[in-house]
Amino acid sequence: MTINGSGPGHPSGDFPGGPLPLPQQANPTWMGQVQQQHYRPAPSGSGSQSGPVLPPAFPAARRGRSSAGVVGLVAAGGALGFLGLFLVLPFVLDSTGTAGFVVGFVASLLPLTAVLLAVFFIDRWEPEPTRLLFFAFIWGAVVSIAVTLLVQPVFSLAAGAASGLDHRTFAVTVQAPVVEEFAKSLGLLLLLFARKHFDGPVDGVVFAFTIAGGFAFTENILYFGRAIADSSTPSTELAVVFFLRGVMSPFAHAIFTGTTGLILGLAVRRWNTGMCILAFAVGLIPAMLLHSSWNSMGRNFLAQYLVVQVPIFLVAVLVIVLLRVAENRLTRQRLREYAAAGWFTAAEVDILATAGGRRYALRWAASMGRRPQMKAFLRAATRLAFTRQRILSGRDVPAHQRDELQQLAFIVALRAAVVG
Repeated sequence: MTINGSGPGHPSGDFPGGPLPLPQQANPTWMGQVQQQHYRPAPSGSGSQSGPVLPPAFPAARRGRSSAGVVGLVAAGGALGFLGLFLVLPFVLDSTGTAGFVVGFVASLLPLTAVLLAVFFIDRWEPEPTRLLFFAFIWGAVVSIAVTLLVQPVFSLAAGAASGLDHRTFAVTVQAPVVEEFAKSLGLLLLLFARKHFDGPVDGVVFAFTIAGGFAFTENILYFGRAIADSSTPSTELAVVFFLRGVMSPFAHAIFTGTTGLILGLAVRRWNTGMCILAFAVGLIPAMLLHSSWNSMGRNFLAQYLVVQVPIFLVAVLVIVLLRVAENRLTRQRLREYAAAGWFTAAEVDILATAGGRRYALRWAASMGRRPQMKAFLRAATRLAFTRQRILSGRDVPAHQRDELQQLAFIVALRAAVVG
Protein backbone atom coordinates (compact mmCIF):
# COMPACT_ATOMS: atom_id res chain seq x y z
CA MET A 1 0.00 0.00 0.00
CA THR A 2 1.30 3.45 -0.87
CA ILE A 3 1.62 6.11 1.77
CA ASN A 4 -0.53 9.21 1.67
CA GLY A 5 0.08 11.62 -1.16
CA SER A 6 -0.71 15.28 -1.03
CA GLY A 7 -3.87 16.50 -2.70
CA PRO A 8 -5.97 19.59 -3.01
CA GLY A 9 -7.70 20.42 0.24
CA HIS A 10 -11.05 22.09 0.60
CA PRO A 11 -11.97 24.68 3.19
CA SER A 12 -14.87 23.86 5.43
CA GLY A 13 -17.83 25.98 6.45
CA ASP A 14 -20.35 28.08 4.55
CA PHE A 15 -19.80 29.16 0.98
CA PRO A 16 -20.70 32.55 -0.44
CA GLY A 17 -23.28 32.55 -3.18
CA GLY A 18 -25.26 29.54 -1.98
CA PRO A 19 -24.69 25.83 -1.35
CA LEU A 20 -21.69 24.09 -2.86
CA PRO A 21 -22.66 22.21 -6.05
CA LEU A 22 -22.78 18.45 -5.65
CA PRO A 23 -19.73 16.76 -7.16
CA GLN A 24 -20.15 14.10 -9.80
CA GLN A 25 -21.42 10.79 -8.34
CA ALA A 26 -22.20 12.36 -4.97
CA ASN A 27 -25.20 10.01 -4.85
CA PRO A 28 -23.66 6.72 -6.00
CA THR A 29 -26.56 4.55 -4.79
CA TRP A 30 -30.07 4.80 -3.43
CA MET A 31 -28.50 4.20 0.01
CA GLY A 32 -26.43 7.38 -0.13
CA GLN A 33 -28.74 10.14 -1.31
CA VAL A 34 -27.43 13.62 -0.43
CA GLN A 35 -29.37 16.86 -0.67
CA GLN A 36 -27.47 19.79 -2.17
CA GLN A 37 -28.00 21.98 0.90
CA HIS A 38 -26.36 19.35 3.11
CA TYR A 39 -23.25 18.77 1.02
CA ARG A 40 -19.92 19.97 2.41
CA PRO A 41 -16.36 19.07 1.39
CA ALA A 42 -14.10 16.79 3.38
CA PRO A 43 -11.60 18.46 5.74
CA SER A 44 -8.25 19.28 4.21
CA GLY A 45 -5.66 16.56 4.55
CA SER A 46 -2.68 18.39 3.10
CA GLY A 47 -0.65 17.94 6.29
CA SER A 48 -1.76 14.43 7.17
CA GLN A 49 1.68 12.88 6.56
CA SER A 50 3.14 14.75 9.50
CA GLY A 51 1.31 12.65 12.09
CA PRO A 52 3.34 10.76 14.69
CA VAL A 53 4.75 7.38 13.73
CA LEU A 54 3.31 4.97 16.32
CA PRO A 55 4.52 1.49 17.26
CA PRO A 56 3.05 -1.11 14.89
CA ALA A 57 1.30 -2.91 17.76
CA PHE A 58 -0.64 0.17 18.87
CA PRO A 59 -3.51 0.22 16.39
CA ALA A 60 -4.07 -3.53 16.61
CA ALA A 61 -4.66 -3.26 20.34
CA ARG A 62 -6.75 -0.11 20.14
CA ARG A 63 -10.52 -0.41 20.14
CA GLY A 64 -13.11 2.27 19.61
CA ARG A 65 -14.67 3.55 22.80
CA SER A 66 -18.27 2.59 23.29
CA SER A 67 -20.76 5.41 23.58
CA ALA A 68 -22.99 5.75 26.63
CA GLY A 69 -25.91 4.56 24.49
CA VAL A 70 -24.14 1.33 23.56
CA VAL A 71 -23.00 0.63 27.12
CA GLY A 72 -26.45 1.35 28.54
CA LEU A 73 -28.16 -0.74 25.88
CA VAL A 74 -25.90 -3.73 26.44
CA ALA A 75 -26.26 -3.45 30.22
CA ALA A 76 -30.04 -3.28 29.96
CA GLY A 77 -30.07 -6.19 27.51
CA GLY A 78 -27.94 -8.28 29.84
CA ALA A 79 -30.21 -7.53 32.79
CA LEU A 80 -33.37 -8.32 30.83
CA GLY A 81 -31.77 -11.49 29.49
CA PHE A 82 -30.87 -12.62 33.00
CA LEU A 83 -34.39 -11.97 34.28
CA GLY A 84 -35.92 -13.58 31.21
CA LEU A 85 -34.06 -16.80 31.89
CA PHE A 86 -36.19 -17.34 35.01
CA LEU A 87 -39.23 -17.54 32.75
CA VAL A 88 -37.85 -19.08 29.57
CA LEU A 89 -35.59 -21.80 30.98
CA PRO A 90 -38.22 -23.44 33.22
CA PHE A 91 -40.75 -23.32 30.37
CA VAL A 92 -38.38 -25.01 27.91
CA LEU A 93 -37.19 -27.60 30.42
CA ASP A 94 -40.75 -28.44 31.41
CA SER A 95 -41.65 -28.94 27.74
CA THR A 96 -38.62 -30.99 26.74
CA GLY A 97 -37.24 -32.70 29.82
CA THR A 98 -33.53 -32.72 30.58
CA ALA A 99 -32.56 -35.20 27.85
CA GLY A 100 -34.69 -33.42 25.25
CA PHE A 101 -33.21 -30.07 26.24
CA VAL A 102 -29.63 -31.31 25.86
CA VAL A 103 -30.29 -32.94 22.48
CA GLY A 104 -32.32 -29.95 21.31
CA PHE A 105 -29.60 -27.53 22.37
CA VAL A 106 -26.91 -29.39 20.45
CA ALA A 107 -29.07 -29.86 17.35
CA SER A 108 -30.08 -26.19 17.38
CA LEU A 109 -26.46 -25.09 17.11
CA LEU A 110 -26.34 -26.21 13.45
CA PRO A 111 -29.07 -23.93 12.02
CA LEU A 112 -27.85 -21.16 14.33
CA THR A 113 -24.38 -21.48 12.81
CA ALA A 114 -25.85 -21.07 9.32
CA VAL A 115 -27.62 -17.84 10.33
CA LEU A 116 -24.57 -16.42 12.11
CA LEU A 117 -22.38 -17.18 9.09
CA ALA A 118 -24.87 -15.22 6.97
CA VAL A 119 -24.63 -12.35 9.47
CA PHE A 120 -20.84 -12.46 9.23
CA PHE A 121 -20.99 -12.34 5.43
CA ILE A 122 -23.42 -9.41 5.34
CA ASP A 123 -21.64 -7.50 8.10
CA ARG A 124 -18.00 -7.94 7.14
CA TRP A 125 -17.78 -4.72 5.08
CA GLU A 126 -18.60 -2.45 8.03
CA PRO A 127 -18.72 -4.75 11.10
CA GLU A 128 -21.08 -3.80 13.91
CA PRO A 129 -19.74 -3.73 17.48
CA THR A 130 -19.67 -7.18 19.03
CA ARG A 131 -21.48 -5.82 22.08
CA LEU A 132 -24.47 -4.78 20.00
CA LEU A 133 -24.57 -8.13 18.20
CA PHE A 134 -24.48 -9.78 21.63
CA PHE A 135 -27.41 -7.61 22.72
CA ALA A 136 -29.30 -8.58 19.58
CA PHE A 137 -28.69 -12.28 20.12
CA ILE A 138 -29.67 -12.19 23.81
CA TRP A 139 -32.78 -10.21 22.93
CA GLY A 140 -33.78 -12.83 20.38
CA ALA A 141 -32.84 -15.94 22.35
CA VAL A 142 -34.23 -14.91 25.75
CA VAL A 143 -36.01 -11.56 25.99
CA SER A 144 -38.23 -11.89 22.91
CA ILE A 145 -39.17 -15.42 23.99
CA ALA A 146 -40.13 -14.10 27.43
CA VAL A 147 -42.14 -11.26 25.88
CA THR A 148 -43.91 -13.79 23.66
CA LEU A 149 -44.80 -16.01 26.60
CA LEU A 150 -46.20 -13.03 28.53
CA VAL A 151 -48.11 -11.39 25.67
CA GLN A 152 -49.60 -14.43 23.92
CA PRO A 153 -52.28 -15.19 26.55
CA VAL A 154 -53.36 -11.56 26.62
CA PHE A 155 -53.48 -11.34 22.84
CA SER A 156 -55.45 -14.58 22.65
CA LEU A 157 -58.07 -13.30 25.10
CA ALA A 158 -58.33 -9.96 23.34
CA ALA A 159 -58.45 -11.12 19.72
CA GLY A 160 -59.06 -14.87 19.66
CA ALA A 161 -62.84 -14.86 19.83
CA ALA A 162 -63.19 -11.85 17.52
CA SER A 163 -61.16 -13.58 14.80
CA GLY A 164 -63.79 -16.27 14.24
CA LEU A 165 -61.07 -18.90 13.88
CA ASP A 166 -60.67 -22.07 15.86
CA HIS A 167 -58.05 -21.93 18.59
CA ARG A 168 -55.31 -23.82 16.74
CA THR A 169 -55.73 -21.93 13.47
CA PHE A 170 -55.75 -18.61 15.32
CA ALA A 171 -52.67 -19.55 17.35
CA VAL A 172 -50.68 -20.64 14.31
CA THR A 173 -51.68 -18.13 11.64
CA VAL A 174 -52.45 -15.00 13.67
CA GLN A 175 -51.20 -15.12 17.24
CA ALA A 176 -47.71 -16.48 16.61
CA PRO A 177 -46.87 -14.18 13.66
CA VAL A 178 -48.19 -11.04 15.37
CA VAL A 179 -46.79 -11.59 18.86
CA GLU A 180 -43.46 -13.15 17.87
CA GLU A 181 -42.61 -10.55 15.22
CA PHE A 182 -43.55 -7.75 17.59
CA ALA A 183 -41.43 -9.26 20.37
CA LYS A 184 -38.40 -9.73 18.11
CA SER A 185 -38.66 -6.32 16.47
CA LEU A 186 -38.83 -4.50 19.79
CA GLY A 187 -35.12 -5.27 20.00
CA LEU A 188 -34.59 -3.47 16.69
CA LEU A 189 -36.44 -0.45 18.01
CA LEU A 190 -34.23 -0.36 21.11
CA LEU A 191 -31.10 -0.61 18.97
CA LEU A 192 -31.92 2.85 17.62
CA PHE A 193 -30.43 4.16 20.87
CA ALA A 194 -27.09 3.13 19.33
CA ARG A 195 -27.74 5.35 16.33
CA LYS A 196 -24.08 5.72 15.39
CA HIS A 197 -24.07 2.04 14.59
CA PHE A 198 -27.63 1.61 13.29
CA ASP A 199 -27.78 4.02 10.38
CA GLY A 200 -28.81 2.10 7.30
CA PRO A 201 -30.59 -0.91 5.78
CA VAL A 202 -27.55 -3.20 5.99
CA ASP A 203 -27.31 -2.56 9.73
CA GLY A 204 -31.04 -3.24 10.05
CA VAL A 205 -30.72 -6.59 8.27
CA VAL A 206 -27.66 -7.57 10.32
CA PHE A 207 -29.34 -6.83 13.65
CA ALA A 208 -32.62 -8.41 12.54
CA PHE A 209 -30.89 -11.61 11.41
CA THR A 210 -29.04 -11.81 14.73
CA ILE A 211 -32.21 -11.31 16.77
CA ALA A 212 -34.10 -13.82 14.63
CA GLY A 213 -31.23 -16.30 14.85
CA GLY A 214 -31.40 -16.13 18.64
CA PHE A 215 -35.18 -16.55 18.65
CA ALA A 216 -35.03 -19.52 16.28
CA PHE A 217 -32.27 -21.07 18.38
CA THR A 218 -34.44 -21.19 21.51
CA GLU A 219 -37.54 -22.18 19.54
CA ASN A 220 -35.60 -25.01 17.89
CA ILE A 221 -34.49 -26.30 21.29
CA LEU A 222 -38.17 -26.45 22.19
CA TYR A 223 -39.24 -28.23 19.00
CA PHE A 224 -36.30 -30.63 18.87
CA GLY A 225 -36.59 -31.37 22.57
CA ARG A 226 -40.30 -32.09 22.29
CA ALA A 227 -39.56 -34.50 19.44
CA ILE A 228 -37.44 -36.46 21.92
CA ALA A 229 -39.75 -36.16 24.91
CA ASP A 230 -43.19 -36.68 23.35
CA SER A 231 -42.60 -39.35 20.71
CA SER A 232 -42.52 -43.11 20.90
CA THR A 233 -39.93 -43.04 18.09
CA PRO A 234 -37.79 -40.08 19.17
CA SER A 235 -34.97 -40.60 16.65
CA THR A 236 -37.36 -40.63 13.67
CA GLU A 237 -39.37 -37.70 14.98
CA LEU A 238 -36.25 -35.66 15.65
CA ALA A 239 -34.92 -36.38 12.16
CA VAL A 240 -38.17 -35.18 10.59
CA VAL A 241 -38.40 -32.02 12.69
CA PHE A 242 -34.72 -31.24 12.18
CA PHE A 243 -35.06 -31.63 8.42
CA LEU A 244 -38.06 -29.27 8.32
CA ARG A 245 -36.60 -26.62 10.62
CA GLY A 246 -32.85 -27.05 10.46
CA VAL A 247 -32.40 -27.94 6.77
CA MET A 248 -35.39 -26.55 4.86
CA SER A 249 -35.97 -23.39 6.87
CA PRO A 250 -33.00 -22.25 8.98
CA PHE A 251 -33.46 -18.69 7.63
CA ALA A 252 -37.25 -18.46 7.99
CA HIS A 253 -37.27 -16.26 11.09
CA ALA A 254 -34.33 -14.27 9.73
CA ILE A 255 -36.23 -13.41 6.56
CA PHE A 256 -39.40 -12.50 8.48
CA THR A 257 -37.69 -10.12 10.86
CA GLY A 258 -35.19 -9.04 8.22
CA THR A 259 -37.98 -7.20 6.37
CA THR A 260 -38.63 -5.10 9.47
CA GLY A 261 -34.91 -4.41 9.86
CA LEU A 262 -34.61 -3.42 6.20
CA ILE A 263 -37.51 -0.95 6.32
CA LEU A 264 -36.40 0.49 9.67
CA GLY A 265 -32.86 0.82 8.34
CA LEU A 266 -34.09 2.81 5.36
CA ALA A 267 -35.93 5.17 7.70
CA VAL A 268 -32.97 5.84 10.00
CA ARG A 269 -31.06 7.30 7.06
CA ARG A 270 -32.98 10.52 7.73
CA TRP A 271 -33.12 10.03 11.51
CA ASN A 272 -36.55 11.44 12.15
CA THR A 273 -38.10 9.94 15.28
CA GLY A 274 -41.61 9.97 13.90
CA MET A 275 -40.47 8.37 10.64
CA CYS A 276 -38.61 5.63 12.54
CA ILE A 277 -41.68 4.78 14.63
CA LEU A 278 -43.80 4.70 11.49
CA ALA A 279 -41.22 2.53 9.72
CA PHE A 280 -41.23 0.13 12.68
CA ALA A 281 -45.01 -0.26 12.41
CA VAL A 282 -44.92 -0.58 8.62
CA GLY A 283 -42.02 -3.03 8.75
CA LEU A 284 -43.97 -5.36 11.01
CA ILE A 285 -46.64 -5.89 8.35
CA PRO A 286 -44.56 -7.86 5.79
CA ALA A 287 -42.81 -9.72 8.61
CA MET A 288 -46.13 -10.85 10.07
CA LEU A 289 -47.57 -11.72 6.65
CA LEU A 290 -44.53 -13.78 5.69
CA HIS A 291 -44.60 -15.52 9.07
CA SER A 292 -48.31 -16.26 8.74
CA SER A 293 -47.83 -17.54 5.19
CA TRP A 294 -45.14 -19.93 6.38
CA ASN A 295 -47.24 -21.21 9.28
CA SER A 296 -50.29 -21.64 7.02
CA MET A 297 -48.66 -24.23 4.79
CA GLY A 298 -50.46 -27.53 5.31
CA ARG A 299 -51.04 -30.60 3.21
CA ASN A 300 -49.46 -29.05 0.12
CA PHE A 301 -46.41 -28.07 2.11
CA LEU A 302 -43.80 -29.21 -0.42
CA ALA A 303 -45.52 -27.54 -3.39
CA GLN A 304 -46.03 -24.28 -1.47
CA TYR A 305 -42.45 -24.43 -0.24
CA LEU A 306 -41.09 -24.74 -3.77
CA VAL A 307 -43.47 -22.25 -5.40
CA VAL A 308 -43.64 -19.60 -2.66
CA GLN A 309 -40.97 -19.97 0.01
CA VAL A 310 -37.98 -20.76 -2.20
CA PRO A 311 -38.59 -17.68 -4.40
CA ILE A 312 -38.94 -15.56 -1.26
CA PHE A 313 -35.59 -16.86 -0.06
CA LEU A 314 -33.98 -16.13 -3.43
CA VAL A 315 -35.40 -12.59 -3.39
CA ALA A 316 -33.94 -12.14 0.09
CA VAL A 317 -30.53 -13.26 -1.18
CA LEU A 318 -30.81 -10.85 -4.11
CA VAL A 319 -31.70 -7.96 -1.80
CA ILE A 320 -28.69 -8.72 0.41
CA VAL A 321 -26.38 -8.82 -2.62
CA LEU A 322 -27.76 -5.48 -3.83
CA LEU A 323 -27.25 -3.99 -0.37
CA ARG A 324 -23.64 -5.13 -0.38
CA VAL A 325 -23.02 -3.69 -3.84
CA ALA A 326 -24.61 -0.39 -2.86
CA GLU A 327 -22.55 -0.29 0.34
CA ASN A 328 -19.33 -0.85 -1.62
CA ARG A 329 -20.15 1.92 -4.09
CA LEU A 330 -21.01 4.30 -1.29
CA THR A 331 -17.69 3.59 0.43
CA ARG A 332 -15.78 4.23 -2.79
CA GLN A 333 -17.47 7.58 -3.44
CA ARG A 334 -17.04 8.92 0.08
CA LEU A 335 -13.38 7.88 0.18
CA ARG A 336 -12.85 9.56 -3.19
CA GLU A 337 -13.97 12.79 -1.56
CA TYR A 338 -11.34 12.31 1.15
CA ALA A 339 -8.80 11.54 -1.57
CA ALA A 340 -9.65 14.86 -3.22
CA ALA A 341 -8.91 16.52 0.11
CA GLY A 342 -5.50 14.82 0.37
CA TRP A 343 -6.13 11.98 2.84
CA PHE A 344 -5.77 9.08 0.40
CA THR A 345 -4.42 8.51 -3.08
CA ALA A 346 -6.69 7.32 -5.90
CA ALA A 347 -4.92 3.95 -5.87
CA GLU A 348 -5.61 3.58 -2.15
CA VAL A 349 -9.30 4.24 -2.67
CA ASP A 350 -9.41 1.43 -5.23
CA ILE A 351 -7.85 -0.87 -2.66
CA LEU A 352 -9.98 0.27 0.27
CA ALA A 353 -13.31 0.18 -1.56
CA THR A 354 -13.15 -3.22 -3.30
CA ALA A 355 -13.17 -6.71 -1.89
CA GLY A 356 -10.32 -7.77 -4.19
CA GLY A 357 -8.28 -4.74 -3.22
CA ARG A 358 -8.73 -5.48 0.46
CA ARG A 359 -7.62 -9.07 0.03
CA TYR A 360 -4.55 -7.85 -1.82
CA ALA A 361 -3.79 -5.32 0.93
CA LEU A 362 -4.11 -7.95 3.64
CA ARG A 363 -1.79 -10.35 1.79
CA TRP A 364 0.73 -7.55 1.30
CA ALA A 365 0.60 -6.59 4.97
CA ALA A 366 0.80 -10.22 6.10
CA SER A 367 4.04 -10.64 4.16
CA MET A 368 5.54 -7.97 6.45
CA GLY A 369 3.87 -9.21 9.64
CA ARG A 370 1.41 -6.30 9.76
CA ARG A 371 -1.90 -7.94 8.87
CA PRO A 372 -3.67 -6.85 12.13
CA GLN A 373 -2.66 -3.24 11.50
CA MET A 374 -3.88 -3.39 7.90
CA LYS A 375 -7.16 -4.97 8.96
CA ALA A 376 -7.68 -2.13 11.45
CA PHE A 377 -6.83 0.40 8.74
CA LEU A 378 -9.39 -1.08 6.33
CA ARG A 379 -12.11 -1.04 8.96
CA ALA A 380 -11.27 2.48 10.02
CA ALA A 381 -11.49 3.71 6.42
CA THR A 382 -14.92 2.12 6.03
CA ARG A 383 -16.16 3.69 9.27
CA LEU A 384 -14.82 7.02 8.07
CA ALA A 385 -16.76 6.73 4.79
CA PHE A 386 -20.00 6.06 6.65
CA THR A 387 -19.33 8.87 9.11
CA ARG A 388 -19.08 11.19 6.12
CA GLN A 389 -22.37 9.84 4.81
CA ARG A 390 -23.99 10.71 8.15
CA ILE A 391 -22.55 14.24 7.91
CA LEU A 392 -23.90 14.68 4.39
CA SER A 393 -27.33 13.49 5.47
CA GLY A 394 -27.61 16.68 7.54
CA ARG A 395 -28.17 14.75 10.78
CA ASP A 396 -26.27 15.70 13.96
CA VAL A 397 -23.62 17.33 11.79
CA PRO A 398 -21.44 18.95 14.53
CA ALA A 399 -21.22 15.70 16.52
CA HIS A 400 -20.36 13.67 13.45
CA GLN A 401 -17.78 16.22 12.33
CA ARG A 402 -16.04 15.80 15.68
CA ASP A 403 -16.08 12.05 15.13
CA GLU A 404 -14.73 12.61 11.64
CA LEU A 405 -11.71 14.56 12.89
CA GLN A 406 -10.95 11.90 15.51
CA GLN A 407 -11.23 9.15 12.91
CA LEU A 408 -8.97 11.02 10.49
CA ALA A 409 -6.32 11.35 13.20
CA PHE A 410 -6.68 7.63 13.86
CA ILE A 411 -6.31 6.93 10.13
CA VAL A 412 -2.99 8.81 10.14
CA ALA A 413 -1.78 6.75 13.10
CA LEU A 414 -2.90 3.49 11.50
CA ARG A 415 -1.19 4.40 8.25
CA ALA A 416 2.09 4.98 10.08
CA ALA A 417 1.76 1.59 11.78
CA VAL A 418 1.02 -0.22 8.50
CA VAL A 419 3.87 1.42 6.63
CA GLY A 420 6.20 0.93 9.57
